[in-house]
Amino acid sequence: MAVSLEKNSAIKTKFSLLSRLAWQDLLHDRKVALCIIFSLTSVIAPLLLLFGLKNGIITQLHNQLLNDPRNLEVRMIGNGNYPPSWFDELSKHPDIQFVIPQTRSLNTQADLVADSQHFVSNAEIIPTAKGDPLLSDVTAPVEANTLVLSTSAAEKLGANKGDTVNLVITRKRDNNSERVKQSFRVVDIISDAKFSRPAAFVPLSVLIAMEDYRDGYQVPQFNITDGEKPKVRESFAKARIYASSLDGIAPINDWFNEQHIEVTTQKSQIDSVKAITYVLNIIFSVIMWISLFGCIASLIGAFLANIDRKRKDMAVLRLLGFHQLAVTFYIIIQALLLTSIAFFIGFLLYLIGSYLFTGLLGEQLPQNAFVCRLEPINILIALFTALFIALCVAGIGALRAVKIQPAESLREI
Repeated sequence: MAVSLEKNSAIKTKFSLLSRLAWQDLLHDRKVALCIIFSLTSVIAPLLLLFGLKNGIITQLHNQLLNDPRNLEVRMIGNGNYPPSWFDELSKHPDIQFVIPQTRSLNTQADLVADSQHFVSNAEIIPTAKGDPLLSDVTAPVEANTLVLSTSAAEKLGANKGDTVNLVITRKRDNNSERVKQSFRVVDIISDAKFSRPAAFVPLSVLIAMEDYRDGYQVPQFNITDGEKPKVRESFAKARIYASSLDGIAPINDWFNEQHIEVTTQKSQIDSVKAITYVLNIIFSVIMWISLFGCIASLIGAFLANIDRKRKDMAVLRLLGFHQLAVTFYIIIQALLLTSIAFFIGFLLYLIGSYLFTGLLGEQLPQNAFVCRLEPINILIALFTALFIALCVAGIGALRAVKIQPAESLREI
């Protein structure tokens, strides 16, 4: 046990001595060390900026596509007569995440009024329910007298969450103009990024009541008792549909084509962004691999030249009793030290470059957008990759160093 402890202590002492020797040697030969560091930095800094731009631009384009529910919308053109069974079949489609019936286009508009000074004429009245992608980060209206406003509508009405606004629906009946006013409580407001036009999102029952009112039927929900009782609704004119993913747009479009139903999607825009992303990926990948091979070549050339230049010093180490393994560790320690310093300087240059990119291009970007960005995990991966490459290159240099004989240090005496 005592022998084992002494052996471990000796190993630690020798390793500590090797580390100090490696560091002192770099300080003594600092001009050459700085040349190696700067040559590595000239490769590491552009690579970090390249990865930052790739992560910033391409990831942002991809996330904008994924996170913007408007890109997932499948909009039906024209009106039809679709029974509940058709909506059931549509909702079971594997690529659809949300579907809700919708009334005729003419019955999806009404006036929103807060007071005589604040109103919105012909605002869009949109049916919604739990799971609506546009309302994913707000409270969906559940009760028949609640609604969610778009930001543009809320600004025109001067309304905030919890306020009451009036929905005014007009109709022509027996050549007379009539209107009904119903009060609604604003449960939330969605951002312009989700929906930019003046609109109110309401439960489907409100749209049905609006259509019944304009068709001249009784509407208990609006306290309208004139006219006939509304018929049992057996069909709807269209639907609000959202795909579950960008890749689901094409299959849904094909499904509607088979049904001979005309729809519009953002497929062309999605394909354009995907094409741009693909091209940028290819460009960044080619530059990255060329730079990476350049980095490896730079490391190999610098370390092998340094080993050849210090053959006599390494022979002296062998003469002092350091074995081949110790010389190998000596080379590896120097390689890791040089690479770590070069990476630190390269990272500082990356921060400066990233700041300049953001400052120069920030005004041209939407809010919260970024041009160049690396996550902490990306930086750690880059650091360990650089150290691993340095370790491999140092191993190649060590194969040459272990062939140095102690006698070489005596030949010049």
